[in-house]
Amino acid sequence: MKSDTAGVYALAERLPRTAFAMAAEGDGMACAVLDATLFLRLVFKLVHPRHGVPEIKMGIAASCHLWHNVQEMHNTMLQICTPGGCDCRFSSLAPHRIAQACVAALTLAAGAAFSQAQDATGTQNNALQEVVVSASRAEQRRFDAPGAIDAVQVDPFRTASPLVNLSELMGSVPGLQIRDRQNFAQDLQLSVRGFGTRSTFGVRGVRILIDGIPATMPDGQGQAATASLSSARRIELLRGPLAQLYGNAAGGVLQVFSKNPPITPDKPEYSLSAGAGSDGQRHIAAGIAGGSETLGGLLDVSRYSTDGFRDHSAARREQLNAKVVARPSADTTITGIVNLFRQPLAEDPLGLTRSQFQQNPRQVVPGAITFNTRKTIEQNQAGVVVEHKLTASDTLNARLYGGTRQVDQKLAFQTNGVVNLDRSYGGVGASWTHAMQVNQLPVRWTVGVEADQLRETRKGFDNIAGNNGLLRRNEDDTARNNDVFGQIDWTFSPDWQAIAGVRASRVKFSVDDRFNPAGSSTSGSVEYRNTSPVIGLVWHAAETLNVYANLGTGFETPTLAESAYRPGGAPGPNFALKASKSTQGEIGVKLRSGPHSFDAALFEARSKDEIVSSLSSGGRAIFQNADKTTRRGLEASWSAHWTGGVDTRLAYTLLDARFDSAFAGAQGPVPVGNRLPGAPRHSLFADVQARLTESIKAGLETRLESKTWVNDLNTDAAPGYAVFNASLSREFRFNGAKMLLYGRIDNLLDKTYAGSLIVNDNNGRYFEAAPGRRLFVGIRSLF
Repeated sequence: MKSDTAGVYALAERLPRTAFAMAAEGDGMACAVLDATLFLRLVFKLVHPRHGVPEIKMGIAASCHLWHNVQEMHNTMLQICTPGGCDCRFSSLAPHRIAQACVAALTLAAGAAFSQAQDATGTQNNALQEVVVSASRAEQRRFDAPGAIDAVQVDPFRTASPLVNLSELMGSVPGLQIRDRQNFAQDLQLSVRGFGTRSTFGVRGVRILIDGIPATMPDGQGQAATASLSSARRIELLRGPLAQLYGNAAGGVLQVFSKNPPITPDKPEYSLSAGAGSDGQRHIAAGIAGGSETLGGLLDVSRYSTDGFRDHSAARREQLNAKVVARPSADTTITGIVNLFRQPLAEDPLGLTRSQFQQNPRQVVPGAITFNTRKTIEQNQAGVVVEHKLTASDTLNARLYGGTRQVDQKLAFQTNGVVNLDRSYGGVGASWTHAMQVNQLPVRWTVGVEADQLRETRKGFDNIAGNNGLLRRNEDDTARNNDVFGQIDWTFSPDWQAIAGVRASRVKFSVDDRFNPAGSSTSGSVEYRNTSPVIGLVWHAAETLNVYANLGTGFETPTLAESAYRPGGAPGPNFALKASKSTQGEIGVKLRSGPHSFDAALFEARSKDEIVSSLSSGGRAIFQNADKTTRRGLEASWSAHWTGGVDTRLAYTLLDARFDSAFAGAQGPVPVGNRLPGAPRHSLFADVQARLTESIKAGLETRLESKTWVNDLNTDAAPGYAVFNASLSREFRFNGAKMLLYGRIDNLLDKTYAGSLIVNDNNGRYFEAAPGRRLFVGIRSLF
């Protein structure tokens, strides 16, 4: 324990110097790093200088010593971070802000006092036994998975958050950027290792599955909002080459798994929750679950509404999620899933220019009011997943699903300023997994087929003050994919494992123009074909150390929405867009030691015909291909589970995403070496969760990002930022029911920053403001 403490102490001493050096470079990250390292250093100023058993130094003398150290760092920062060197404004740090930092540091130090004793064996076993399925399509320990994969365990009862958006849960995953736009008309902004940053609405470049059912359509566009987090138990994110085995748009694979119904022989299990917060947030949810070992089910319903942080950003969302699990025999499991999603109100405040953002981040541009920009969504989906063990060595998995989705969106211009979509979709899939032994060592292979299809009627109307005007577009669009895949995991020696896989994909789009039936140029079809091989190697260097390397290729087609508009305003789809193809590689390490878990990976992806935004205005985007891009970087994460009920997590991502060839963008020529917009170079997440008593738990987290370019020309950027969030919860019993009372404050220091971006906006309205300090309180009951 002494060596561990000494190492962290040394890190706390070194990190500020690194932060000062970064400040001198002016990359926007300095203040963010300094905020975190300030806390870290202050905590260790409170412990015994010889790194033995810490003593919390109380009293006036300790407080003065603490204040002196804060001021020392403040003065040093003033000397190094000159006005021309960075834009952190550290010189304006008021005494009350320093006092807030002291309080936070004391809180962390108190948590440290609880966390010195370790139960190494128990925590190490928990870390080693964590199970995932995304990497190999079969259950395995996350530690053994031959690639970069994280699993976030979800406890819907104890999580001190309303559980409305995935961004509440996924901040601790490296390589992932997930931003809550505070704009429910556009969904979350989600990207993995720089794939998906171009998206101005919905999710691109990342494949999403919910309980094995695709939430990503055959054209590659996904929806994150339809996942019901109140009934989730685990969320996995697979990154890198292995994700290519999931097909089109697999820059990463995000899977949400619902909890299984509990076995309740006497009566079902009921749950109720309610919460309210700043900006008119209101959330209510109810659930029922139960059954036997052979048949069980759960039902969750929820409703969330908000007046919105910004003007003209109110929203209302209603959701129902049902799951039925039947086990007619020991070899067969049948899971039925129904998900209903309604979003009858989602006002769109649009983006802000830099001057508007600096003047008043809550404001809305006049066009949003004039055209009453907003979106309504209604989606209904049902599916069945079957798992059947044919023999002790053979398992068959199959899925069948279908659904409908209706969207009506009002954009910020008159001509063809209303988009109306009426979509039906569905698909089937089957895979066969066989386990065997060669030379008394395990071999497992999987082969499968998948076929998915969507059909939609797309209509366009003039937008007359937020109402439908003349019909301007009427077409039937179709997207379908047919894929076959295979994957083999071969442990060819006790310490070495090889992985190989291949997926052959065919994706076809077609458009039948019913508005201009005689115009052959406004109808047509296009087909994309690709074969994606993947190979990898794992070295099981020790029982607690794995090293892996993977290499693979993948592809990403434009979506129907990205193909909907041609450059220059000509009618008809933009079928000149090519599919982007990439070659990806990664080398990683996984280490488990006592209560500690450490994962790190170096990665690189080279893409050809990158799909980039050439114009974005009023909610409409037009796309084109850029010849070559490169994404390379480092991701690392560390977590520890300490006795005394203290958990700590840290996740860092370094991403260098650049254009490797010049091209003509809509805003001007883009030179070689410019950075991809929407992809920050540095991202850091850190948090500590401490059980203060048997019933009370407190948490403090920080999120940091460096500056982020907003367009291909790199002429403007959103400044880097650091925000802190705090939570507190108390668990108790009332009349036999389990109760949880919780509260959280997001953006604790009331930082003004751009929480998300609209890349390449033609009007310069790139910035979407994040909320200031926000409070949310709620109560849950389980009985």
